Amino acid sequence: MRGLSVPEGTRRLFPHYGDEVGDSLVIARLLEDGDAADLAWLRGRFSEAELAAWLARHGGRLLSARSRAFWEDVLETPAGPAHPEAKALWPL
Repeated sequence: MRGLSVPEGTRRLFPHYGDEVGDSLVIARLLEDGDAADLAWLRGRFSEAELAAWLARHGGRLLSARSRAFWEDVLETPAGPAHPEAKALWPL
């Protein structure tokens, strides 16, 4: 896993991390809570295919049910399975 230096405006999503943040955490946080500028930056760093592959591997465990459903539609890729003990706080 490489480390990314995120833009200054995006640092608000990583308050307890140093200058570099791992790829998977960056993708998870931005897909879950990022604004338009954050997502534009993310799309500049990762291709749609890379984001879809991340969703298929990690999206089920690292995204909320709502975000998971949204990104499955946008990326046209099913998310990986959720953790077996996960309970939906806001079921769809």
